[in-house]
Amino acid sequence: MKTGFKVVSVAFPSTLLMVLAVGLMEQTEPPPAKKVIILGIDGMDPGILKRFADEGALPHFSKLMKDGDFKPLQTTMPPLSPVAWSTFITGTDPGGHAIFDFIHRDPKTLMPEFAMARTIPSDWTVNIGPWVIPLHSGRIELLRRGRAFWELLEEEGVPTTIFRIPSNFPPTSEGHTLSGMGTPDILGTPGTFSFYTSQLANETEDVSGGRLFRVSVQDSTIAAQLFGPDNSFRKAGGKMAIPFEVLLDPAEPVARFLVQDQEFILKEGEWSDWVRLDFDALPHLVSVSAIGRFYLKQVRPTFKLYVTPLQINPEDPAMPISTPDDWSANLQKELGYFYTQELPEDTKAFSAGIFTPGEFWDQSQFVYRESRRALDYALRNFKEGLLFFYFSSVDQGCHMLWGYSDEKHPGFRRDAKLAGSIRVLYQEMDEALGRVMQSLDDNTTLIVMSDHGFNPFYWEVNLNSWLVDKGYVKLKDLTQRDGVTLFQNVDWSGTQAYALGLNGLYVNLRGRESNGIVSEGAEYDQVLDRLEADLLAMRDPRNGNHPITLVTRTHRDLKGTNMVSAPDLIIGYNRGYRSSWKSPLGEFPREV
Repeated sequence: MKTGFKVVSVAFPSTLLMVLAVGLMEQTEPPPAKKVIILGIDGMDPGILKRFADEGALPHFSKLMKDGDFKPLQTTMPPLSPVAWSTFITGTDPGGHAIFDFIHRDPKTLMPEFAMARTIPSDWTVNIGPWVIPLHSGRIELLRRGRAFWELLEEEGVPTTIFRIPSNFPPTSEGHTLSGMGTPDILGTPGTFSFYTSQLANETEDVSGGRLFRVSVQDSTIAAQLFGPDNSFRKAGGKMAIPFEVLLDPAEPVARFLVQDQEFILKEGEWSDWVRLDFDALPHLVSVSAIGRFYLKQVRPTFKLYVTPLQINPEDPAMPISTPDDWSANLQKELGYFYTQELPEDTKAFSAGIFTPGEFWDQSQFVYRESRRALDYALRNFKEGLLFFYFSSVDQGCHMLWGYSDEKHPGFRRDAKLAGSIRVLYQEMDEALGRVMQSLDDNTTLIVMSDHGFNPFYWEVNLNSWLVDKGYVKLKDLTQRDGVTLFQNVDWSGTQAYALGLNGLYVNLRGRESNGIVSEGAEYDQVLDRLEADLLAMRDPRNGNHPITLVTRTHRDLKGTNMVSAPDLIIGYNRGYRSSWKSPLGEFPREV
């Protein structure tokens, strides 16, 4: 759903040039310090922005376009957020910063890996009874390569404040930074919600981005557990857990919650505030702190409770999320608790049917309001240097709510509350821009930018299924195509290429992949030639359109030396098409 454009609006206040000119002529006192504010809005499309501005819905953007400048820019290939933001951060293409997708693959195991960061556990431990004690701590490594532009500023003595810029976990800076996209929840995942219900066939069930738990009501009481990360201190392993109770009112749709030493009451359809949760890892010595919010979706006849992905507690972070280390705690004192995981809008709960459209909208509005409070704080405390501030609301909202405003969309649904939701998202960004513009002085340059634009997709492409049909992939059992993930059904001895990630296609290369069969040199080039020709010749049988219009050969077309994780081909989809959700993780549905 992403186009090949960025939107950048730049405001150079007219008085700035006049002040500088006077300073040059008189030289009576040093000029005031220059400041730069960058407002980064993920997924804001220049065409949609212009349309809403022309309709009078975005007065602050209209003023910025009139008084400053407005230009569409080319985005990266692929036009994915971690890739594009990494290019903005470093000034290099993916070959320079080494981020090619949301996920990469380990060529030896062919298992997907998180592209932006990895955990390196401690390898020095001592066993004491049932416990495993590390002699030094593990670490988390940022996988983005290249130097961030703010590091260059800091070397020159320019103060920097970076709020939630993507592809920057763990953050590395001499200034003030709070990590964003790439930051996990307390489980180490991109975000795993919990859902407790009295109507579930199995004791537990996993869905994409969440885990479901069956609970029973005994004497109007429910006993359940919140599960934290694996306890690496125990030889036997297992997840840390916190018990909690829900006491149901026998007559009204109300419940009282008891969680550790905290107690709160929720009505049906009501959210709790943030609740601090402390998991006991090593009794009396080590605990892991998290925070979560509870949403009492329904009391009866079926009990339904949603709990957010458990967040790294900014007050006592178990992983590095800020620089200096204590800055997240300072932010918590000023702002209260807040989401710390990447992209906190819970699109997975919506996709799994846990949230209704209206509930997803309400939850995403919590995220926006938290961001707006943080923006106000950042503006109040910005005195000099550079301030970068990031919003995710437009991107995540457009991904999930496009079908409520586009009657051509196959999934179009009528909903009075959500019909104008995309316009509202842009208006909220206009409101945020107004707050920034109100704070400007004559020495401040304002830049509003996005990483990519936005277009609808009407059809998904199962690229791995196409590779099977074209003979590039051989399956062990052609009857077992659905529901088998992570390439478990692949016969690598007869497989020349495979797809992983949203836009990546890899050759099964001898000496690189563990079961590679394609030799380097002439055979490798021939396979790439055939793949490129076949991909560009692919047609949609429904309408004759070409789903794929661009194929990038990474080792030919990209610059830089950080190509170890690079796919061999990056696939560029036509308007209205994108990768399916199944193909990127090694599944082979029957339909292409």
